[in-house]
Amino acid sequence: MTTQQRSNPIYKYIGGAAAAGVTLLAAYYHDRAIFDENREGIKTIGGWPLVGNLPLLLQYKEKMHDFLFESFKLLEDRTLTMSALGIPRHIATVNPANVEHVLKGPEFHGAMNDLFGNGIFNANGAEWKYQRKTASHVFNVKNFRDQFTDVFVQEIEYMSEKIWDSALEKNEAVDFHDIMFKFTLDSFILLGFGVQLNALGSKGKVPFAAAFDEAQKNTFQRFVNPIWPVTERIQKLAMPWKPSMNEHLHVVDSFAREVTEKRREEIARGEEKKDLLSRFMNARNDKGELLNNTELRDIVLNFVIAGRDTTAQALSWTFYLLMNHPRVEEKLMQEINEHITDDVMHDSPALYEVIKNMKYAHAVFYEVLRLYPSVPLNQKYALNDDVWPDGTEIRKGDYILWSPYSQGRNEENWGPTAEQFRPERWFDANGELKRETQGQWPAFHVGPRVCLGQHLATLEALVAITFLLKRYKFKLIPGQDITYQVSLTLPMKNGMMVTVEKRE
Repeated sequence: MTTQQRSNPIYKYIGGAAAAGVTLLAAYYHDRAIFDENREGIKTIGGWPLVGNLPLLLQYKEKMHDFLFESFKLLEDRTLTMSALGIPRHIATVNPANVEHVLKGPEFHGAMNDLFGNGIFNANGAEWKYQRKTASHVFNVKNFRDQFTDVFVQEIEYMSEKIWDSALEKNEAVDFHDIMFKFTLDSFILLGFGVQLNALGSKGKVPFAAAFDEAQKNTFQRFVNPIWPVTERIQKLAMPWKPSMNEHLHVVDSFAREVTEKRREEIARGEEKKDLLSRFMNARNDKGELLNNTELRDIVLNFVIAGRDTTAQALSWTFYLLMNHPRVEEKLMQEINEHITDDVMHDSPALYEVIKNMKYAHAVFYEVLRLYPSVPLNQKYALNDDVWPDGTEIRKGDYILWSPYSQGRNEENWGPTAEQFRPERWFDANGELKRETQGQWPAFHVGPRVCLGQHLATLEALVAITFLLKRYKFKLIPGQDITYQVSLTLPMKNGMMVTVEKRE
């Protein structure tokens, strides 16, 4: 603008009017994003004028789960709403009755589409139904008893020899979290796809696993960043040396397609396999067509995250809590020594039956998942107006958040000891193990989409916990910052370094 233009009273009038307009808008939308309606009857965290909670979401994006938990505590309610510029209206709840009331929504599909495609986590309708039905055949009790337990024991024996016994001899510290990721990746790739990945035998991270971790991390960040297509391009220009989302996806794609092509060649040679990938290769999609490589790629990636990440993280948080709660570890060791003999450890059918009946071990695992759920935050979408069981009025187009991480720590849900690690809460007055409703304890999701692999995950975790505790005593190296990485699941951000001793 020239000097003459600045002195022109018309320009001064326009500038003054614009400033007055912004001031009026800021006064009206003083605690929420511009043009967002005030939602009567739903408590809210006060936001900034015109932008609402966007600065808070960006400030706490690395501690999102604790931010939500503290917000529920601050408001003293189990349902709240947030208004943020550029992000659709979100209503969050930790009320168990509400949790059972929500529906799968399209934004989850959009944000995850690059990584998960149209696999079972992301699919809807007929596509989802056929994938779930086909996958359900693998997750039956007979397979648990025969194939699955054999694989878990095989991989644990390899892990013991190559990792833990070696660390004992050399008196070396080991990243427990990294080892658990390698163990579950090897186990599930072998079970699901018949491939020996040998992540446990690799010094560093397997390229597929490293790229997959970064792709997951980036996918979650897209939820809280409405302009992610722009910021990802800017980041690539500003830091060209840093691998982009597309480069991570290329690594992941190459791995999945290589697995698929190898299996096609094996089937062409007349080989028969009973793993998950083979079942899907012989299946047809909802249009009656054999699956193409892209469809199979989506399925591979969906079940890798289901089998690998969630169980690895649950094991890591289990041992973190046990190392910090020696009373619980001692009580669990008593049950293990009472039930697990050397003969049972190498008899898979017998091991399955024994572990299935170890009540305290199950209580420990359930309590870990209450405090550190493998999927700590979920999102759904309201297809129509609705009223929740707690009276909250939902409007068509609202996005719904429920936070198992916050829910498990909520005192109204779990009593005054909600933030404490107490496996005993999982026993009734008669000393019998109890299971809460899916809404109260949504560790394996809720409703028709409840996790098909929940029994597989529990079995794998308890086999690993039992074997490792019976043989070794782990100690946490002091001074570490043990916290989560914000992602689709709940990995440890900095790993977890431990020392290991032989169990007497």
